[in-house]
Amino acid sequence: MKATESDESGRIARLLKNADLWLVVLSFFGFGLLLSLTPCVFPMIPILSGIIVGAGRQGHGVSHARGFALSLAYVVGMALTYAAVGIAAGMTGTLISTALQNAWVLGGFSLVFVVLSFSMFGFYDLQLPTFLQSKVSEEASHIKGGSLPGVAVMGVLSAIIVGPCVAAPLAGALLYIGQTGDALQGGLALFFMALGMGAPLLAVGLSAGTLLPKSGPWMEAVKKAFGVILLATAVWTISPLIPIAAQMVAWALLLTVPAIYLHALDPLPPHAKGWQRFWKGIGMIMLIAGAAMLIGALSGAKDLLQPLSGLRGGVQTSEINRLPFERIHSVAELDARIKASGRPVMLDFYADWCVSCKELERFTFSDARVHQKLAGWTLLQADVTANTEDDKALLARFKLFGPPGIIFFDAAGNEIDNVRIVGFLSADEFLATLSRIQ
Repeated sequence: MKATESDESGRIARLLKNADLWLVVLSFFGFGLLLSLTPCVFPMIPILSGIIVGAGRQGHGVSHARGFALSLAYVVGMALTYAAVGIAAGMTGTLISTALQNAWVLGGFSLVFVVLSFSMFGFYDLQLPTFLQSKVSEEASHIKGGSLPGVAVMGVLSAIIVGPCVAAPLAGALLYIGQTGDALQGGLALFFMALGMGAPLLAVGLSAGTLLPKSGPWMEAVKKAFGVILLATAVWTISPLIPIAAQMVAWALLLTVPAIYLHALDPLPPHAKGWQRFWKGIGMIMLIAGAAMLIGALSGAKDLLQPLSGLRGGVQTSEINRLPFERIHSVAELDARIKASGRPVMLDFYADWCVSCKELERFTFSDARVHQKLAGWTLLQADVTANTEDDKALLARFKLFGPPGIIFFDAAGNEIDNVRIVGFLSADEFLATLSRIQ
């Protein structure tokens, strides 16, 4: 079965096929800016922010130059990793980072966030040993505030592990590289795409020196705030692999404990200032939200956005609205199921670590209109979480580099052109796509 070039990623690859090198570079930089708006890139912001704030601990301010240098080291580390992935994709047709999406890797990276957060709370200071500091830089006093090579390593790890989802621009980039077979151009293209992804991160670093004072007692409060953010990032990273109840307990703790430190339960002094009242109000909101999460975990709620739904009794809406997918595990099983169907078929590629896949389940596949529109369809799903050889063969069959991806077939078993979906679509957008078929 041929790989369609009619879907979004295919159109991107086709547009760039005969383009000038510098047009390709600028285009990929633009795709990077688009990817910077996806949920996969979001965790990089608190990671980098925590690094910059950590660089200003113990009374050392973060200058414009230092903040930008830390951000640049982080982004360059990320960009070099994506360049390597682009070269590998052009040579092997596979996405290296997909192979690293498993419970051990994601759990280990979450543990890194926890370790970093504890340093923000003052349990210990993280820095290179002195004998290594002297080899890394002659200015050992500055390394204490944040090692540039260490920050670059964090950029590498973030690029590999924190960004597991493949949105349409990245899928198109990898498809384009695979078609050209030019590993050097592919590496250059993905390097500039990563720079586009990192542009907002560079803005974070550059603004740190401007928006934050050089030093002062406020630093401890900011350190603890970023410690909480890093813990939240750890929970976000591992959440696809743990039960909803465990997620709710984790979020409850992350909301409740900081609320106590914001004096949510303490009475305001008679002449409290505006900021005191503001932070107490924030603390109250966090405390109520944390209590709702804890009650939800104890009552058996299945939806983080509706933690009190377990108190309604009966079967919960989130369970009723799931599409009745039938799991397939190999190319042979897929072919046999399509051949025996005699009806239109929708094939969905899914993985536990894929944020966009969870968004499709929560916001698109749960819509009653989508259920009605897909009545009479055979719904198949390929779970590629384990990234087995069969999973790789299924992805390669349709020249996909990772989930989410949705393929449509007519009643005769032929793939329907112009309707392949790569990435997240809202319910309305998904219905519009189905309308082009029916």
